[in-house]
Amino acid sequence: MADDTEGRSPPDLDERLDEDEPARLQPDWPPELAAPLKPFAGAEPPAPAWFAEALAQPPDRRLIQVAGANIERLAWGEVGNPGLMLVHGNSAHADWWSYIAPFLAQGRRVAAISLSGMGGSDWRDRYDFPTYAEEIFAVAKDAGLYEAETKPVFVGHSFGGAQVFYSAALHPERMAGVILVDSSLGALGTEAQRAEWARVAAIAGRPHPGPIQRTRPNRVYPALEEALARFRLSPPQVPGNLFAADFIARRSLRPAPLPDAPGTGWTWKFDPFLWRKLERTELASLPKDRLPPLVDIIADRSALVPLRQAGEISLYVPPGTPSIVIPNSEHHIMVDQPLALVAALNAVLAVWPA
Repeated sequence: MADDTEGRSPPDLDERLDEDEPARLQPDWPPELAAPLKPFAGAEPPAPAWFAEALAQPPDRRLIQVAGANIERLAWGEVGNPGLMLVHGNSAHADWWSYIAPFLAQGRRVAAISLSGMGGSDWRDRYDFPTYAEEIFAVAKDAGLYEAETKPVFVGHSFGGAQVFYSAALHPERMAGVILVDSSLGALGTEAQRAEWARVAAIAGRPHPGPIQRTRPNRVYPALEEALARFRLSPPQVPGNLFAADFIARRSLRPAPLPDAPGTGWTWKFDPFLWRKLERTELASLPKDRLPPLVDIIADRSALVPLRQAGEISLYVPPGTPSIVIPNSEHHIMVDQPLALVAALNAVLAVWPA
């Protein structure tokens, strides 16, 4: 991803703010934005019946070895059915799809990955797009997505969209098509957005407009309740469905020894230094003349909407790419409008790729 500053790239849409960022970065955030799960004091928010029914269809979950790291993969549906590969956003994990995938697995074989450095997958000394492409491909193969008569469709949300797009541009033979879900892929941004990126960069004391660079390990919280109270979405938004945010938050945490006392607490699964270790220059030199069919799904309150209206789909996505807008949603569509996202994906896959 790149803007008009040579050698630099705008922040990814799902760039995670440090949960311990100084208060000066969030002086006006209301509680429902900064700590949406805190009012529940560790209890699960009420959830609708469909959500419980989806989670009652657990995935086949396992770890596979890819380039020296254990990579978490989840799978639903019968091997031999058309395949669907789901890739999450930054600092997220495969379980972001766990209450959506069962609705997509009716007549399909669906797989989801936790990219290295996130979820239940191992951390690496360095991260790069080619390795992520191999992780996604290995999970798709291990889950049996290539046992069908047709090649699988790859779906990527936000940062995961960049990984899927990279895979598609470099290895179009691996997939029948690509669906991007609110993924910027190098959109230039409006003048106002670029000014805001610069302002936040100056406050954070980091070069504009690269990603926020964390300099300390994830905090270990003494109690699950305290850890859940610190969970928030990035980019910041009020979760449209708190039961979905709570499910994601619980599966974003793992037990860890307390640093200054005996016993065990809770910490985030993602590698806090991932952005410092991530090489992102490969995206700029990709061939773009062999892309498989693409579909673009965005949220109607996403930062991408003014870019689409201005004709800036992306530096990489071809003009004329079909675009579907999910109403009443921000960037994290699977939290705000999960069933609408399911309906959009199922509708697209029913007729596409031809």
